[in-house]
Amino acid sequence: MTRCIALIVAAGRGTRFGGPLPKQYALLGARTVLYHTLLAFKAAPQIAGSRVVIASGDELLYEAATAGLNLPPPVTGGASRQQSVLNGLEALVAEAPDFVAIHDAARPFVRPADVGACLGEAAKPGTDGAILGVPVTDTLKRVDKTGAIFETVPRLHLWRAQTPQIFRFGALLAAHRAVASLAEREATALTDDAAVAERAGLRLVMVAGSEDNFKITRSEDLQRATRMETRTASGFDVHGFAPGDSVMLGGVTIPHAQALAGHSDADVALHALTDAVLGTIGAGDIGKHFPPSDPQWRGASSDRFLRHAVDLLTARGGRIVHLDLTLICEAPRVGPHRDAMVASIARITGIAPDRVSVKATTTEGLGFTGRREGIAAQAIATVELPRS
Repeated sequence: MTRCIALIVAAGRGTRFGGPLPKQYALLGARTVLYHTLLAFKAAPQIAGSRVVIASGDELLYEAATAGLNLPPPVTGGASRQQSVLNGLEALVAEAPDFVAIHDAARPFVRPADVGACLGEAAKPGTDGAILGVPVTDTLKRVDKTGAIFETVPRLHLWRAQTPQIFRFGALLAAHRAVASLAEREATALTDDAAVAERAGLRLVMVAGSEDNFKITRSEDLQRATRMETRTASGFDVHGFAPGDSVMLGGVTIPHAQALAGHSDADVALHALTDAVLGTIGAGDIGKHFPPSDPQWRGASSDRFLRHAVDLLTARGGRIVHLDLTLICEAPRVGPHRDAMVASIARITGIAPDRVSVKATTTEGLGFTGRREGIAAQAIATVELPRS
């Protein structure tokens, strides 16, 4: 099985961005740019893990920016981007992944699907790597130092390179080691990892990316990045009781005199949350994605359903702002398990626990829940998406 590690380069100072902090630690909504970038790779199933390269002295900023993501220790970068990438590659030698995806920390809107497509091309026989990019559509002019135009540059076959740039690990490591001793002037002419690979004679291919995958370079880019729209959707689910000794609620096993009946693990809480998240992007309901008639979902853990909904949202460039869940039942008591459920839902969805609310109520003995025949759950998901 192909194994790919993402190497997120976050050691730059971003002098063109301005402000008190490097751009990767600037807030994009309630989270940092770096956090959103890492979340996008977490949502890409082809990526086995991420490692971040940071500047010396940024350790506390890094810890605060990545809290809750359970990442391995960061790698300390060097004086140049090339040296930072080489340090990151050397740190991965013991893991020896098949591929490495080099990505700018300041590109938080990369689509997980594009990451997968890029890796797919890089893994083809006879190819050493692949990079995301977009074709040049504007007319290009060459000017002199006074600003006078002296040439129109043909745009045929021209692309704007983005990241990630994905390479066979051993080949890129050798290419970076080979340029490590170059004179500074020659080395700085190699402006991305593809240029380093090209110098080594590696065969690379371009993969169509998205204009959404832009790099935050100046403060106005951050303003552009925050032009999001807020969407809210609800979800509702019901499961009846069946013989058993526990119920699954919010990914937590709660002892009870009965179990919940259902094709999967019957986690009524996660099912309602899944429908709410799917509703924010108009993606139908849980039955559309995981039909009860399909035997592969018999007894399945419902965290897979909610994670799938979150991945679809992330692929659209969206993020969860808040999840609100209300459980309706006479028993079991939810209060003693509330914190565990909040932590579980936060872990599954990749958000902070303070963005998850879990409540419980009864129907005062009325209706099927009042008769202790089952449990109902209603959920509301609030998300942000790029404006279309």
